[in-house]
Amino acid sequence: MPQAETPGIGGSPLTRLRWWTELSLILVVYLCYSAGRLLARGDVSSAVGHGLAILRLEKLLRINAEHPLNRLFTREAWLGVPADFWYASLHYLLTPAILVWLFRRRQEHFRVARTWLMTSTFIGLIGFTLLPTCPPRLLSPGHGFVDTMAQYSSYGWWGGDASAPRGLGSMTNQYAAMPSLHVGWALWCGVMLWRYGGTRWARAAGVAYPLLTAIVVMGTANHYSLDAVAGVAVMGASFLLTPSVMRAADVFRTRLRRPSVPAADAPRTSGSPVVSAGCQTSTGERIPRQRISRSGSGAEPGASPADAGDGAAAAAR
Repeated sequence: MPQAETPGIGGSPLTRLRWWTELSLILVVYLCYSAGRLLARGDVSSAVGHGLAILRLEKLLRINAEHPLNRLFTREAWLGVPADFWYASLHYLLTPAILVWLFRRRQEHFRVARTWLMTSTFIGLIGFTLLPTCPPRLLSPGHGFVDTMAQYSSYGWWGGDASAPRGLGSMTNQYAAMPSLHVGWALWCGVMLWRYGGTRWARAAGVAYPLLTAIVVMGTANHYSLDAVAGVAVMGASFLLTPSVMRAADVFRTRLRRPSVPAADAPRTSGSPVVSAGCQTSTGERIPRQRISRSGSGAEPGASPADAGDGAAAAAR
């Protein structure tokens, strides 16, 4: 008996997944995400206001860990330079690598994991649109932050204005700080490594990677502490929504593949008996056991042909 697909992060039955369709789907989602970030730039003054409001709330709650971390990364180049490389590249490398690994080695879990990641990406895009937020590094110097990527730009391929390659800073949305999908995607990678890595080293990496990423995004002044918290919340919400998204995708796929047969072209069975309430009618009857009068048949009204034959035999005796 085929197994029903289990919602959540557990395994699902193997389906015929093709790498080219999966790659195309992931590329389309990423292109939509990148285009959406550019379209959702928002007003600079409102983005700065949102950033300052987050900073004030963090100071009130005493959770503004980004200040001491940023001072540490600014002062110690041996920490700041690797952190900038981490921020600028690792989520572009490790996230696709884990997707490929799941597809090749853990394909029964791939569809659920991929749907979870994509759902979180779209939720993050909604956050960028509704709440454009200026990152700490773009606040005025009086707030005490230093842009480490600008400070150490001579060490990497990025420019002084963004984590994008030099000359492409204007093609990025630098006010997409809330939520931090760097932290969200790192948490997704950590869960995949913890659940399916199979070794102690994989589990250790699954714990270390999201924690270090949260430290990096704050130390480089690219995100606030609450941005990291929001990234975790986005992953939690998308985790809960993943079963519903998968069911909706299955319904859409079924309707898309179902052939539409017009009523006029529906196949007809000629000469087949009509079935009503589980009773089979004979030819010429409109209801089961319809009374048919036959002159000279000797059969009683309502009797079946077999009953008529029995009656004739009894009369002959």
